[in-house]
Amino acid sequence: MKKSYRVKKEKEFQTVFQHKQSCANRRFVVYVLEKPEQKHFRVGISVGKKIGNAVVRNAVKRKVRTSIYQLKESIDPTCDFIIIARPGVDKLTSEEMHSNIMHVLKLAKILK
Repeated sequence: MKKSYRVKKEKEFQTVFQHKQSCANRRFVVYVLEKPEQKHFRVGISVGKKIGNAVVRNAVKRKVRTSIYQLKESIDPTCDFIIIARPGVDKLTSEEMHSNIMHVLKLAKILK
């Protein structure tokens, strides 16, 4: 995924968090910030230390990025969102993770 599709800076993360619009399921939490003037969506991924060591956390991030990339065409382009992984997500297969991400994005009304 290109860098223009990512929320990277701490200030941008805090802006999305301060908007306080969130949805969650058992495996993920999603914070959303609507930006009507934006050309495409941007996503930030956060995986905490409770999930595992750096190798495990990076593997989870790769799986999340892959799922987002597969859903790219059906995601609302006018929003920034942050996906936070909850403990236990490291034990999921790629298919289970993809279905959980689809579920939480539908709850957040990000998927078209």
